[in-house]
Amino acid sequence: MNRASFPVLVLLFSAAASSPPARAQSRPQVPTFGAAVEMINLNVSVTDVHHGYVTGLGRDDFAVFEDGVPQQLAVFGHDNVPISLALMIDGSSSMEEKLKSAQDAAVAFTRTLQPGDEAEVIQFNQRTVTLQPFTSDHAALESAIRQTEASGTTALHTALYVTLKSLLADRRAQLLRRAVVLLTDGEDTASAVSDDQVLELARKSDINIYAVSLRPNAPGDRARPAWAQAEYLLTSLARDTGGRAFFPSTLGEIRPVYARIAEELRTLYSVGYTPSSGSRDGKWRHIQVRLPSHEGLEVRHKLGYYAPAS
Repeated sequence: MNRASFPVLVLLFSAAASSPPARAQSRPQVPTFGAAVEMINLNVSVTDVHHGYVTGLGRDDFAVFEDGVPQQLAVFGHDNVPISLALMIDGSSSMEEKLKSAQDAAVAFTRTLQPGDEAEVIQFNQRTVTLQPFTSDHAALESAIRQTEASGTTALHTALYVTLKSLLADRRAQLLRRAVVLLTDGEDTASAVSDDQVLELARKSDINIYAVSLRPNAPGDRARPAWAQAEYLLTSLARDTGGRAFFPSTLGEIRPVYARIAEELRTLYSVGYTPSSGSRDGKWRHIQVRLPSHEGLEVRHKLGYYAPAS
């Protein structure tokens, strides 16, 4: 099945952060290498059999493999890794009756940010507008969220593509926890960018994508091929980047879903390594993270990356 035909409508959030001055000395820094060396950064989620997040693991608990070959960790961080969210809110006309609930949930989500974390607020429909550049000011973020309005069509693919491009261009020396969170109630209706293009760009990033897609109320709408295609794309984006896809049935479920995402972002392990092969052939590299001494735990992370091409 050609995923380029899969339309989708989403509300998005993304992440890219800076550190609080009070803890700057303790935060891990990304080592500096020559231009030919690529650092692979992973945000790793670890949960137990009850879906609770597992904290307290150390560097020696993790084993990372690239195409089956063990890799040496160069970076490891947990509690002291800052978060930065680019919060993109779907402002299409189909969100009109849902926007107040979406705003309330988004405000609650940004209030989980701690000193030193940052967020930006972006609204999109057929066009994309930054309502608030990156800031750690909760009041400014809430004001921007409350400014969102519902009108027009939805160019989700374009908005997500542009946002990912911007985040990929933002390379900082500090280790960051970066993520995209998407909230949708339908399908993309206006993008010039295909879902295949979005998927490929997402796979090139170190950004976890979290999809929150409201299910249609009418059973007949849920059976539509367009809905199944949208659901497939959101699931693929989340799976390939190490995030998660959520499909709440009611507006009241949005806030608990955001709370779950906020908890995950706060408990992720940040792992980095320099590929031992050093090959620059542009091919896909499969990544696997294991916990050899901790059986029964679920480990989630991005599935791989494209090697640089010479």
